[in-house]
Amino acid sequence: MLVAGCGSNEGNGGKPASAPKAEQLGPDTGTRYSRVVVPQLDGLTCSEGKGGFKFGSDLDMLVAGVDDLPALKDGGDEVKGTASCFGNPRITLSKGAHSATAPHFTARTSLFTAVDDPQGALDKSFEHTMKLIQDYGRSPVGEPKAYSSKTMVMKCRQNVADGFPMTTCFWANYSAVGEVDFYPPNNQHVPLDQAAERTRSFATAALSTQSATGSP
Repeated sequence: MLVAGCGSNEGNGGKPASAPKAEQLGPDTGTRYSRVVVPQLDGLTCSEGKGGFKFGSDLDMLVAGVDDLPALKDGGDEVKGTASCFGNPRITLSKGAHSATAPHFTARTSLFTAVDDPQGALDKSFEHTMKLIQDYGRSPVGEPKAYSSKTMVMKCRQNVADGFPMTTCFWANYSAVGEVDFYPPNNQHVPLDQAAERTRSFATAALSTQSATGSP
């Protein structure tokens, strides 16, 4: 469950957020997602788009390395979803005399007709994107950490963008590949285990098997 204040233990009895329960990815059940929706999450207000905040200079996170996957088409366009989620209190990023309100996290989700090898797609997207983003000026911090459940695989790593401590998680299942980029509450990295649990919650809530018109 997501709670208000990405960097706090609020709503969790004062205890640190635990990592998702470690499980092996289950077999493909055949479920395919037809669209990405704006999720409803405890303690957070989410909307389409990036919430008006951009690092610029190509520092914003993306999902790369998935061009070989068969993209799901909607009216001739690939189905992709960008969302931003704000909590209370909101996060303020300051640099010199300038400050801006940032979302607790932004997320990107790409849908495909099938992802035959979610682990392979995750590893490829993670490595490709993290290398690309380093070329643009993001710096990795520490080592990545892998997570898995019956429904998805994830990999998270802390990094620094324009001097701000960020935590980024990539995830994949048999129908989608996405990432969630966590902004720094109290100017500190969101812990990896906490980021992974919140990534799982976001991805689960953002995927819909209903078409845009509401038909299956």
